[in-house]
Amino acid sequence: MKIVFMGTPDFAAVSLEKLYGDGREIAAVFTQPDRPKNRGKKLAMSPVKELAMAHGTPVYQPETLHGGEAEQVLRRIGPDLIIAVAYGKLLPRSILEVPPCGCVNIHGSVLPRYRGSAPIQWTVLNGDTVAGVTAMYMGEGMDTGEIIAVKTVPVGEKETAGELFDRLALLGGELLLETVAAIESGHAVSVPQNEAEATYAPPLTKALCPIDWSQTGRQIVKHVCGLNPWPVATAVIGGAELKIYDADATDRKTGKEPGTIVAAGKDGIEVVCADGTVIIRELQAPGKRRMAAADYLRGHPLCP
Repeated sequence: MKIVFMGTPDFAAVSLEKLYGDGREIAAVFTQPDRPKNRGKKLAMSPVKELAMAHGTPVYQPETLHGGEAEQVLRRIGPDLIIAVAYGKLLPRSILEVPPCGCVNIHGSVLPRYRGSAPIQWTVLNGDTVAGVTAMYMGEGMDTGEIIAVKTVPVGEKETAGELFDRLALLGGELLLETVAAIESGHAVSVPQNEAEATYAPPLTKALCPIDWSQTGRQIVKHVCGLNPWPVATAVIGGAELKIYDADATDRKTGKEPGTIVAAGKDGIEVVCADGTVIIRELQAPGKRRMAAADYLRGHPLCP
């Protein structure tokens, strides 16, 4: 079976590596164009491009899939199956119709929940106890195609989005191999999504960063975990806006207003929330490295 793979970030590279390891014929790889990265703004290849080049696979990086040029390339390649994993572009009907075995996507949620670009982060942000990956046939809408198979895992109470991302990337790669084998053997069965249950996971922005101390302790801890590693939760403490990387909730009742600092010492910075307190354990001050809150307090003492 001749496959064209479409993907861009690390999450997609894990699936592509699984396909190579399974001995699958990857005729070509499509990925996003090289983009400026870091302070130097030098053009950087996507993880998928780096992996494809290491395996000697032809790489295509069209700015758009519309206009006919990408379709012509794909028809010339003649794939039996197109696989898209975190590619970052919707496939138009003209491309969806190219491969006789269809176009398959691996998505980082249990669809139809969390359609969109940030399903893993919103799984954590919303405090879900179960996460998963879905294999589906692609349609013209965003993550709207028929579901082939799903795999799920429990979410750790303090698991960060980055940690869950890594676990689901591996799970998605496993699901992809099973899905390709099922399609190849003619045993793949798909079912429509229930549109009434659809929810969306919009891109994260820095506007989400500030902690709302009027929330419960669990909500705040999930906020911290869900925005780690990017864009990172923030809080103004002692007049400085700090990035918050780790925190714990307690049920300690203080009678004070949410946002009030009630302790600052070797255990961290304890702040009142809706149903108790939250202890900030790890943080980063502007221009500084990440550190334990207790270490930060040695140079920036607070007086609750």
